[in-house]
Amino acid sequence: MDALGQLIGPYLGQITFGGLAGFFAGYALKKIGKLAALVLGLFFIGLQLLAYYGYVQIDWTRIQASVDPLLGEEQLRSLWQKFLEVLTYNAPFAGGFVAGLVLGLKKG
Repeated sequence: MDALGQLIGPYLGQITFGGLAGFFAGYALKKIGKLAALVLGLFFIGLQLLAYYGYVQIDWTRIQASVDPLLGEEQLRSLWQKFLEVLTYNAPFAGGFVAGLVLGLKKG
């Protein structure tokens, strides 16, 4: 048991720190995402009110045509991979961080 402790001991701290850092990042990210959803939802409601009362005219078909290419499965996967790459850049605790990030996103 002592040999196993010596083998994994140096990595245990990195995994623990990475997991905690990932959890806090995921938790904060989810909270910020909720706030962003609230702001965007209120913005949409405001735009719809302005359109309803004739102050603005919105071309939703053109907006959808502009946004659809950004929401493809491959684009979203690539964005997620780039996001993880940025968050774990030069970090020896990347494995623990990603696991903690997922838990933080679920709990946030």
